[in-house]
Amino acid sequence: METIAAKERVLVVDDELTVCSVLSEGLLSKGYDCRTSLSGEEALKLMRQEPFDVVIADLRMPGMSGLEFMEKAHKQYPRSAFLMLTGEHDIGQGIQAMKLGAADYLLKPLRFEAIVAGIEQALRMKRLEIELEAHRHNLEQMVAQRTRQLQAAMRRIEMTYDETLAALGAALDLRDAETAGHSQRVSRYCLEIAKAVGCSSEQLKQIGRGAYLHDIGKIGIPDAILLKKGKLTAEETRVMQEHARIGYDMVCRIAFLAGAAEIVLTHQERYDGTGYPQGLMGEDIPLGARIFAVADTLDAMTSDRPYRRALPFAAAKAEIIRESGRQFDPKIVEAFLSIPEQVWENIRREVQTHRGGTKDPLFTTISPEPKRMGAPGD
Repeated sequence: METIAAKERVLVVDDELTVCSVLSEGLLSKGYDCRTSLSGEEALKLMRQEPFDVVIADLRMPGMSGLEFMEKAHKQYPRSAFLMLTGEHDIGQGIQAMKLGAADYLLKPLRFEAIVAGIEQALRMKRLEIELEAHRHNLEQMVAQRTRQLQAAMRRIEMTYDETLAALGAALDLRDAETAGHSQRVSRYCLEIAKAVGCSSEQLKQIGRGAYLHDIGKIGIPDAILLKKGKLTAEETRVMQEHARIGYDMVCRIAFLAGAAEIVLTHQERYDGTGYPQGLMGEDIPLGARIFAVADTLDAMTSDRPYRRALPFAAAKAEIIRESGRQFDPKIVEAFLSIPEQVWENIRREVQTHRGGTKDPLFTTISPEPKRMGAPGD
């Protein structure tokens, strides 16, 4: 057999000095750099001082057995290949050694050519194992890098979504100066109620966006009707009510707003079926629209209007309770009542402070962790 060019380092561990000497001399003649040790304890000390490519250990040794040595050494030095020396009656333990990490077991009495072949096979296996581990590590790094790139792309997409929402809102602001503050407040109110009823993060996104854009269809309403100070005629009211369908037709064409579009369409429906444009009743009304109905009334009653000053929260609360089961879903009213008044006051103050642009709190709280109704901290 040809001598190996590279000097792989081999450690022979056997309590018989003769075995160590014979193996060491033979392996040196084959080009291996060989060390010997008479016990498992001594071998572990030697392995701490210098690395070995292959470790050949006898199964039966006084003190620390070959299996014990194998288990400890393989855990501490996984880049080394291990071979066990065993007699025919210990084949079962040789197989156990392989389960602990040995590449193979060699039967006594030893044939030197078989030992060299075993070493070469163990080295090939270990090199392949190390290459596979390096490849796996590279794949993990590649996946991690791609994941970071995907997350960055998703953040950019979310920013684009926010900018789209802001642009749509700004377009409506040009028609109706009072819309911006109302849309932002009612969206935030909707998010609080939605969290209280246990909506998922995805539901929160769609509800927040739908509430923010609920009046977008007013862009298509003539100024003479939209900006009229006095009471609308029956025909003007009919035209004004078209804003729900106009808004839906606008928003449903935008893929990421498809879920929000149903709120735009149904935000004027009533729980008792007397709303518009479809006259939906009860739970046939989308959850987001049922939540919106309560949030919208809260904001309308607690905000200044050209014909009256803002009413106190207590008045809005009483009206919402009174209309439970008629205008509003009783379950949504229950969720609303579980939220402290201070929450609504804080939202109103925050919207006033951050009003306008994608820095508005709506855009940073549109997908928080959902809270269950009645959970601690609600």
